[in-house]
Amino acid sequence: MTTAYDFSAKDIDGGAQDLSGYAGKVLLIVNVASKCGFTPQYTGLEKLWQAYRDRGLVVMGFPCDQFGHQEPGDEAEIKNFCSLTYDVDFPMFAKVDVNGDGAHPLWKWLKEEKGGFLGIDAIKWNFTKFLVGRDGRVIKRYAPTDKPESLAADIEKALG
Repeated sequence: MTTAYDFSAKDIDGGAQDLSGYAGKVLLIVNVASKCGFTPQYTGLEKLWQAYRDRGLVVMGFPCDQFGHQEPGDEAEIKNFCSLTYDVDFPMFAKVDVNGDGAHPLWKWLKEEKGGFLGIDAIKWNFTKFLVGRDGRVIKRYAPTDKPESLAADIEKALG
């Protein structure tokens, strides 16, 4: 059985990150962008990270430039923007594709685990969120319009 912990990704600084290092944690995996109408959700994501990280939540940001060219910068620019504008402290990763042939394997798996509205698996826009339980399995998929603070009850339940 495949779990989120079976994947790896490059972190925002270009280092290899084996997600098995997060085994037993609850993950909130989000495709993010710096120039999106939903970009202010970084504030809510950081608040979730600060509120629940000591209990085992890891918020993970995956920049993506597949929607309206809303993440045009390189990793250094993205890291700088997130730090200076939203004081982001949660783990950030290198830019990925979430749709298409070049989609990152983690995102292919996430979409297979929890399809979208009307059974359409493709990620529709930035700030789509996946909540992964301590067992590494996807619990729920959230739309870009779902504000981070609205996920608190589900996060609490997942943390146990």
